[in-house]
Amino acid sequence: MEQINCKICGNQTSIAFNAKVLRRYDVKYFKCSNCGYLFSETPYWLDEAYKNPINISDTGILTRNIYFSKIVSSIIYFCFDKSAKYLDYAGGYGIFTRLMRDIGFDFYWHDDYTTNLLARGFEKSESRYELLTAFEVFEHFDKPVDELEKMIKLSDSILFSTVILPQEIPPKDWWYYGFEHGQHISFYAEKTLRTLAQKFEMNFYSFKNLFLITGKKLNPLKLKLIFILSHFGLNLYVKHRMKSLTETDSKKMLNHH
Repeated sequence: MEQINCKICGNQTSIAFNAKVLRRYDVKYFKCSNCGYLFSETPYWLDEAYKNPINISDTGILTRNIYFSKIVSSIIYFCFDKSAKYLDYAGGYGIFTRLMRDIGFDFYWHDDYTTNLLARGFEKSESRYELLTAFEVFEHFDKPVDELEKMIKLSDSILFSTVILPQEIPPKDWWYYGFEHGQHISFYAEKTLRTLAQKFEMNFYSFKNLFLITGKKLNPLKLKLIFILSHFGLNLYVKHRMKSLTETDSKKMLNHH
């Protein structure tokens, strides 16, 4: 039987299943019994999968960004330096960066694969940020440890989303596998993410499908409360207290060109 070591904790893994990716490649998936990481074999099909970086079936892109802007604005306002610079990593079309700037947070955009359509002029320019956001990114990583290391060089706080494995090995019709688009190659249990944080001697906090790996020691009850209250209008209080950058950004861009 084929053996491959876990890319996160180094333990031995076993084959979980085979699946058809992009409707034509027969791909093996491996499972670590120690940290719960589930991942594909070396993803040789990625060039093909990323011909369109934002896949056509991602109809939730706007709803997701609006939702996360409410939660993240509350977390930043109450737990971080609200006047500092922030970075949306793998920021797609720039939706989240623009939303956060509209609220009043000094957010910037970075993405190696996608064109910045909505946050032009606010691309990454600093070497360090107060916090880095990464939404629906971790499941795209072939080497999560290397990728997290890159992110930690930019900030010691990473706030990110991914969908946690609902059971040890979900059935093949689990929507998050995304076999048809081939971009999702890493799947995590909460224990996997905790193991990843421990590897870098960082703290780990989780709220549903949103996670924080940080060098800061935060109060988990306070974080949970902020997360819950964000669903009941706390973000509106934050928006009221912050000064939107929409108008000043517009003036800045007019002067810039």
